[in-house]
Amino acid sequence: MSVPKILLFYLFTPLADPDAVRLWQRDLCESLGLKGRILISKDGINGTVGGELKDVKKYVRKTRQYPAFKSIDFKWGEGSKGNGGDFPRLSVKVRDELVSFGAPGELTVNEHGIAGGGARLTPEQLHELVAAKQVTFFDGRNSFEAEIGRFRDAVVPDVENTRDFVAELDRGAYDHLKNEPVVTYCTGGIRCEVLSSLMINRGFREVYQLDGGIVTYGETFADQGLWEGSLYVFDERKAIQFSDSALVIGHCYVCGEPTSRMENCGDLACRTQLVVCDEHASATACAEHSAVSGKIKV
Repeated sequence: MSVPKILLFYLFTPLADPDAVRLWQRDLCESLGLKGRILISKDGINGTVGGELKDVKKYVRKTRQYPAFKSIDFKWGEGSKGNGGDFPRLSVKVRDELVSFGAPGELTVNEHGIAGGGARLTPEQLHELVAAKQVTFFDGRNSFEAEIGRFRDAVVPDVENTRDFVAELDRGAYDHLKNEPVVTYCTGGIRCEVLSSLMINRGFREVYQLDGGIVTYGETFADQGLWEGSLYVFDERKAIQFSDSALVIGHCYVCGEPTSRMENCGDLACRTQLVVCDEHASATACAEHSAVSGKIKV
């Protein structure tokens, strides 16, 4: 019986030859029939891949045999399709940044990860912090992702893509939080790991990062904690829920009905992501959504 699985992983560690790592990872994935997206830079690796359980397990073993990657924390998810079908293809590339904040020169990475990032919090430690003091949750994702799920009362920056964060910070949009406890969070931990470092570099004094991101938090507390809604994911599943009692906080851009469904714009030339109900899922065309207030751009 087919058992599709998806891996989400990253690791900040110095790599002397990113191109050699790219070729090895590409050949390894191809030999196992895995699909997905892997980015490699001089600062480490960031990826999401999917395939059959036996093949994904072999990928984990082989990747951890590489000395620099022995400590990678792989997060497991349920795939919806076998043979890597949750991803259209395999892409393995070298980039200047593992996450495209547009600030590659700001990060200092050593064998322990990013130097000068926010203090890490486990899900349990996060609850302890919230019980002890007033904190601000700061969403480190693209704004459209928060439309269907976010931490309660979180600040969601109005950003179209990850590069916009630096501009928002530099123009002082969140200077009022510089002396307040701020908890950054993102899907699997990588974006808030970088973001927390960028915030500290700009004078934020008490910055934390949710270790393992929303995925780890959801595995720990499901929908019995501070998370509300569904988690947007960058594969054909579009969104996942941590339990059957997940709140539905998104609203269809056409009719306003509650929904957690996210669809690509129907125009192939457009890269907009839209929250849309089942009834209007086929109506995601540019001519229609361009007139809708509050549209969301990727």
